[in-house]
Amino acid sequence: MSKQYKYILDESKLPKAWYNINADMPVAPAPVLHPQTLEPVTPDFLGVLFPMNLIMQEISTERYIEIPEPVREVYKLWRPTPMFRAHRLEKALDTPAHIYYKYEGVSPVGSHKPNTAVAQAFYNKEAGTKALTTETGAGQWGSALAMACNFFGIDLEVYMVKVSYNQKPYRRIIIENYGAEVYASPTDRTQYGRSVLAADPNSPGSLGIAISEAVEVAATSGGAKKYSLGSVLNHVLMHQSVIGLEALEQMAMADEYPDIIIGCAGGGSNFAGFAYPFLHQNFTNGTKTRVIAVEPASCPTLTRGTYAFDFGDTASMAPVVKMHTLGHTFVPPGIHAGGLRYHGMAPSISTLVDHGDIEARSVQQLATFEAAVQFSRSEGIVPAPESAHAIRAAIDEALACKESGEKKVIAFNLSGHGHFDMMAYQAYHRGELHDHDYPAEAIAEAMTHLPQVN
Repeated sequence: MSKQYKYILDESKLPKAWYNINADMPVAPAPVLHPQTLEPVTPDFLGVLFPMNLIMQEISTERYIEIPEPVREVYKLWRPTPMFRAHRLEKALDTPAHIYYKYEGVSPVGSHKPNTAVAQAFYNKEAGTKALTTETGAGQWGSALAMACNFFGIDLEVYMVKVSYNQKPYRRIIIENYGAEVYASPTDRTQYGRSVLAADPNSPGSLGIAISEAVEVAATSGGAKKYSLGSVLNHVLMHQSVIGLEALEQMAMADEYPDIIIGCAGGGSNFAGFAYPFLHQNFTNGTKTRVIAVEPASCPTLTRGTYAFDFGDTASMAPVVKMHTLGHTFVPPGIHAGGLRYHGMAPSISTLVDHGDIEARSVQQLATFEAAVQFSRSEGIVPAPESAHAIRAAIDEALACKESGEKKVIAFNLSGHGHFDMMAYQAYHRGELHDHDYPAEAIAEAMTHLPQVN
């Protein structure tokens, strides 16, 4: 019998609505707090940063929210994305497990990020926004939002973490190619950026710092600019749910259902986009799928961070949310998985990990690249370093099946390709990459700066 390698949905199967986990959360979400007063925020405060249509999505408890037709039309440039059965990887591992991966690297910018970038650009355009500000780590989010803003005729300023700005020049060039402006953060363009450079002229930057700069520019623009975030917030995770909704259909085409769902986790957007529709099945249909979020050992937000209220940025200007955090003063080591270097985690994911619905796991950089190379040599796709964290966990679970003789179905999200991460692969092959456990004393020190919420 010939094997089927890929499961392709027709454009007519593109989801017509996003799935909103708020409808099914087993624990009530904690309130979002004002960064100065530490009291629950009002829509007016959030309105300085976001258009009201996205604020309403953020707090909505409707299970499904319709995807506007102009957004679906742009999605059709690359969606539905393919799901693959990793026959060659299974053979290489000699495992009885069946391994599937959803491949988001087929988008024009090579990652899952346009799923929310296009939606956010559309809703900002509807609200009359003329310009957006944002941050980016590895550049995947910056390039996605640059493409989306170009499609909807909105100006964009991107504050890119300096270490990534230098490690990944091609992503910066892509951002510029779509017509956006991109700056190496910390910059001298903002009050906060200047203060960071005064304290450390060689600061490598962090997502927290870049967020502070982007938030400052939007907040001080007198309403001329709004801020856009590529992860963490509920509306962002909801826009990404197209991934998991399609994957449910594709697993049905394969006549299998996953025992294990895996995604890499930085702020949580690709993980939630893939996992939440399957968690919905766990919550409402009694399925017992294990759901695993995988993060770098050098940025161990879920596995070693504290579940507490913290600022979303380094300058304490962004709203305060309850999440797993390494502390908003966290400056990560310059690992190559730049998209997984955020100090916090999406509040909904943090809640579900704390409640026991999601398992958290951390993996080291060298083991991650080893998995990435093994995957590319089996399946042909060179994965982004971020996505390779999910591959590492999937391989580990498949090897556990080999040990036990169990024939489990494992599905993971391959959130992007690594075509612009060749310097990282070169460093790995030259033996220049090193493992890095984030020091316990640094985490303990950062915890002393958490806001004192009653």
